[in-house]
Amino acid sequence: MIDDLRRITALDIYPASVQRSPGGTYFLGRKAPTVNSEPHASEKLVGSAASHSGGCLPHATKVGEIHGKCVCVGPCDHDNAAALRKLLPWTRPKCLGLATSAGLGDRLGLATPGHIRAIRGTNMAPVLAQQSIREMTRTNRTPEQVMDCATYGVIQEGFTDGFGSDADHLQTPEDITATVQAGFTQFTIDPGVHVDNAADNMNASNLAEKLAALDYETLATSQADMQAAYADKAFDLQGGGSVSMDRLAFARAAVKYGRAVAYTVKMYRHLQQVATGPFELEVSVDETDSPTTPAEHYFFAAELKRLGVEWVAMAPRFIGRFEKGVDYIGDIDSFAASFAEHVAVMQTVGPYKMSIHSGSDKFSIYPVIAELTGGLVHLKTAGTSYLEAVRTIAGIDPGLFREIYDFSRKHYDRDKATYHVSADMSKVPPAAELSDEELAGHIDDFHTRQALHCTFGSVLTADGGTRFRNRLLAALKIDEESHYAHLAAHIGRHLAPFGRC
Repeated sequence: MIDDLRRITALDIYPASVQRSPGGTYFLGRKAPTVNSEPHASEKLVGSAASHSGGCLPHATKVGEIHGKCVCVGPCDHDNAAALRKLLPWTRPKCLGLATSAGLGDRLGLATPGHIRAIRGTNMAPVLAQQSIREMTRTNRTPEQVMDCATYGVIQEGFTDGFGSDADHLQTPEDITATVQAGFTQFTIDPGVHVDNAADNMNASNLAEKLAALDYETLATSQADMQAAYADKAFDLQGGGSVSMDRLAFARAAVKYGRAVAYTVKMYRHLQQVATGPFELEVSVDETDSPTTPAEHYFFAAELKRLGVEWVAMAPRFIGRFEKGVDYIGDIDSFAASFAEHVAVMQTVGPYKMSIHSGSDKFSIYPVIAELTGGLVHLKTAGTSYLEAVRTIAGIDPGLFREIYDFSRKHYDRDKATYHVSADMSKVPPAAELSDEELAGHIDDFHTRQALHCTFGSVLTADGGTRFRNRLLAALKIDEESHYAHLAAHIGRHLAPFGRC
């Protein structure tokens, strides 16, 4: 049938994409792209072979017949993606529950096939549509575009195992509503701006003032009752050990995280009101200045549970430095000891998954995380896939890579403001000082990785996308197999320690 479809459509059909359903047969094909393609033209087309109108796509044109069925072909646009998600249930995201999982962010909309090749055959469940509102803003993408790119990538690879979707780092009710409408199934609430990092060093008087000012109406308790529940108490943890809080430690925990608990509750209630189907929640306080102690983790989780919030994953702020695009910075033994306590809290209050944010390239601690969680873990990556796209460009278009590289050096100091990074641009030589053979390998340098990572938004939106984005996408589409190979190898290295959980 594939040969017939190729002949009728004049497309290079992706063999894995040919999938039959009660409504018809569906497939994805490719026209040969060129670097001069129109900026928003799609070189890939989606098609159907159906005997009745109910199996046809809304934006498709008949190009022939096969075995008595009309063959129609149309663009990989939103309406066709939405139709496919109804016709082929495995192309729409689902809730993953407590399955060992990996979030695989795709800032370009091209990475899903490579991500699937990395995760196929492992015991991990993939989250293939994952992007934060911040990333969407920086790349001028919409939640619908993120979802549609995942849908077409799943079809291209014929991936019928199921996948999740994550609307990441949501901070407003409006963000929740927009991503619900796009069909996301997991919602990561980020109440980080409501975490009071100063509580760690506040004196007793300031703590008392802040404690009295908490939103006890939303918290559905009183200051006295909350204090009675935690102060001067020890809480046994699963597997042995305990966490305890004297009155001062309780005050610090409540002041530090009380407002974040209240805001999470408000966001969760809004999500319950606007959700159109099953959903799951993740809670993240990882992007804060101060580490979360195991006792604070217990307080935060226990309060959410008391208030009826249900969640599948939580991302505390762990000790050490989880900088973007590079390995863990800190003492691994200290991390392991602290992480074990966090896992014990998770097992006691939950269970739920420990979510590892800024999880890209933390190779030195993956074995520790995998062993201690026993599979109750969600690894979240995004920027590292963008870096692999740039690495691919270094091999297929060195001139374009040099332009992006020097642009990133120039814009790093401005763009790093919202990231935990420490790269020094004096240690990133101008592109002119590197040979073509050195370009791809230089991406592994600590300082270069962070320069390229933090500036993705500026790169992709420079001159409305005409300066780099369109050229970058066109080059990757011409040599998509090289792109997928880089992704599969690099992401596969991330997943290997967890595939043994």
